[in-house]
Parts: sequence; C-alpha cells; structure tokens
Amino acid sequence: MILDVLSWIFLLLGGAFVIIGAIGMLRLPDVFSRSHAAGMVDTFGAGMIVLGLMLQTGGINLILFKLVLILFFIFFTSPAANYALVRAALADGAKPILKEGVDLQSSEKEEGAKPL
Repeated sequence: MILDVLSWIFLLLGGAFVIIGAIGMLRLPDVFSRSHAAGMVDTFGAGMIVLGLMLQTGGINLILFKLVLILFFIFFTSPAANYALVRAALADGAKPILKEGVDLQSSEKEEGAKPL
C-alpha cells in the first residue's frame, strides 16, 4: 500500500515536471533557454516516472532490470544530447537573447575567458 502510494507520487511528480517543461518550451525566448528547460525537465521528469514504474513492478524481476537500464540511459544521454544540440545551434549562428546592459564583447575580453 505504501509503495503503491509512493509510486503514484513519483508518477504524478514526473508528469508535472514534463508539463512544466512543455510550458517552458513554449514561453522561453531562444533556443538556449528552451534547451535548458527541456534538458533539465526531460531528465528529472522521465527519471521520476521511471522510479514510479520501478516501484510498481512489485519485486526484483526482468522488468525492474530493464527500467534500471532505461533510467541510467536517460541520465547519461540526455545531458550529452542537450549539450550537443546547444553547440550545434551556436555553431549555426544562433545568438542568445541577453538582458539589457549585457555586452558579449566585454565578457569575451575578460581575463580567463576562452572562445568555444
């Protein structure tokens, strides 16, 4: 009973994270902000959903093993894919939308700043 309630809490929280990420994708201004929202929410939301499903399996079995593999796959590939997507957008010439008063040229001239 407790595991069932806990699993549903994880499933609902994961679904809420995914919905919040979808709203963020629609509302944020540029590709960099959108990819940040999508990458963070994708990892945490899918992770919580998989944890909820792991608690639903009811013991150690092949399904639990497959869910553990899916969880590790999500946690290791999602940040790398997000990084590659942002690097490709930057290489293609996409510029981030900055707040007023922020100058990219002055930040590049700071000591220790290196070009990509």
